[in-house]
This record gives sequence, C-alpha cells and structure tokens, in this order.
Amino acid sequence: MTAPIRVLLVDDQELFREGVRVIVDAQEGMEVVGTAADGVEAVRLVDELEPDVVLMDIRMPEMDGVEATRQVFLPERVARRGRAVRVIVLTTFNLDDRAATAIRHGASGFLLKGTTPVMLRDAIRTVHAGNAVLAPTDLSALLDTQFRAPATPPPSYQGLTDKERDVFAAVARGLSNQEIAGVVFLSESTVKTHVGAILRKLGLRDRVQIVVFAHEHGLAHGG
Repeated sequence: MTAPIRVLLVDDQELFREGVRVIVDAQEGMEVVGTAADGVEAVRLVDELEPDVVLMDIRMPEMDGVEATRQVFLPERVARRGRAVRVIVLTTFNLDDRAATAIRHGASGFLLKGTTPVMLRDAIRTVHAGNAVLAPTDLSALLDTQFRAPATPPPSYQGLTDKERDVFAAVARGLSNQEIAGVVFLSESTVKTHVGAILRKLGLRDRVQIVVFAHEHGLAHGG
C-alpha cells in the first residue's frame, strides 16, 4: 500500500487552516501532519515532521512565506532531510511577484486561495511528483518579471551533452517527458534518464528548478 502524501498547512488565519485541513484529510492518499500560523513555526515543523508537501501562505506575521520557503530550502537543511519536500505558495493575487521570488527559492508554484478543492488536491499530487502547479506559459511570465538581463551559463551547464541540452530546453519550455520524447526522438525512459542527469549535473532538485535555472541564465527563450 502506498504511503499517504504528508501535508503541512501554513497560514495565519485559523479558520482558513482548518477549512483546508478538512479538504485535504478528505482526499484519498493524503493526510495533514501539522499546521503552523507563521513562517518561523513552519520552518521548525518542516524540520521536525518532514512533510512531503507544504501549503505556504505568502503573507504572515513574524516571517512571511517567501522567507520561510528560502529557509526550508537552505542547502544545510536539505542535506539533513530524510525525504524531499515540495512547497506550494498560497496567495490572493494572480502572478504575484512575491510568489515568483518564492519559486526562485524552491517553491513548486502557487495557488490562489480561492481555488477549488479538486484543484488543491491535484496540485498537491502534481508537486509531490516533482512538477509545477503553474501552466508553463504562466510560470514563464511570472519568472520573466524577475530576470531582466541574461546571465552567462555557469560551467555546470557547459558540462551537459548536446542531447541533454536538447532535453533541458524542452523541460524549460514546460514539456512533459512524453512530449519531449516526440521532439528529440527518444523513448520516454531515456528522456527520464536525461532529466535525472541534468538535475544531478546542475545541482537542481526538480523540473521546476530547471525552468528557474533557464530564466536565471538567459536560456529560457532559445538562449
């Protein structure tokens, strides 16, 4: 039997937290393992409870969701962690610049607080699988506001093979493994192997971070 997805809820409004808790706990294969009212408590509980997915409010007292996300993904914390954690930022504003900053720090995307229970469920499952919860065009639009001028790709990118660069470019455009396979004429399993090699060589956690890396180094639009 597959273990349930462990979810941590972070929001300063108790009524909202409890409402989301009821929704998540009602989903098959998910369970809420803890709640936090601010970013400081959130970072502590991520270390203690090691959830799979964190639903992180962007605006909170003490420490907001942007800084909490940054601290959750500090290299020393990631190295101590026994399991991967994904963060979904919760915001009231579409294409929020603060949400973009949180994505740069490691979040896998964002949801509006007015989203439906079905969309919330699907988003949790999506990020748990290592994917973004934003459509590729929306994610690119959001990240384009963060990076004004292309930077020189680091040496690690130069270490990619030609085929890995082809796969990298396709991932950066938001293509799935199945779609990439059709573009670069490889099997899905070979594409998956290439994606794993790209993540390892670039020191990235997941496909979302490939998109961020591409924007940060001017590689997102054919650079």
